[in-house]
Amino acid sequence: MSTQAASSVAEPGNRRILLVEDEQTIAGVVRDYLLKAGFQVDIAGDGFAALGLAASRQPDLVILDRMLPGLDGVEVCRRLRKSMGVPVIMLTALGTEDDRILGLEVGADDYVTKPFSPRELVLRVKSVLRRSIKEYTPEPPVEVSGFVLDPASRTVTHHGAPLALTVREFDLLAFLLRRPNQVFSREELIKAVWGWDFGDLSTVTVHVRRLREKIEDNPTRPELLKTVWGVGYRFDSGDSHAGK
Repeated sequence: MSTQAASSVAEPGNRRILLVEDEQTIAGVVRDYLLKAGFQVDIAGDGFAALGLAASRQPDLVILDRMLPGLDGVEVCRRLRKSMGVPVIMLTALGTEDDRILGLEVGADDYVTKPFSPRELVLRVKSVLRRSIKEYTPEPPVEVSGFVLDPASRTVTHHGAPLALTVREFDLLAFLLRRPNQVFSREELIKAVWGWDFGDLSTVTVHVRRLREKIEDNPTRPELLKTVWGVGYRFDSGDSHAGK
């Protein structure tokens, strides 16, 4: 695809957002900010309606409230993950670390804690979408330790078997596969992969754990994505010269 065509894919007007929020005032404010930013917006007021709209409208991103009537946001996110790879930003009024981690563990790509700035939310939406858009020009596929990563299709296989990864999981694995045997702190990863200058570092920890569950034979004793205690993480290719 040409650069011009790729650019048009990234334009907000070509991107559809599903906003799942049962508080009408909040939904209205967020909708207005998203529309002003040029996005198309569908709104669902409960979990079951959200699943129906996601199936019929095929959104590019879902903004999902944690607390919903009928079916809560965690279960909605879990079901979305089973049926589609759409990026999810979770809204939560529960400020505890455990609650934020739960959202990440079921597959949310990002989260925003209430009360929040609608402008910040729009920036988060744009950030997640930028990373979910296919790269049409670019870097060649990466082959490391049985992994084959294709940036054009945003797919990864491990010994020929495809991996089902969320947007952030793909980005994190891609970053590490391109830099085997190099150690990165959580601060470095959250800046390089998430694009945040600051943020909750448990986000990185959760995504590392989720990746291990998908790529390691024994996630509790990882041989590929290793912890370097007191420093951070590295992808161990088994080749001490790789990446140097």
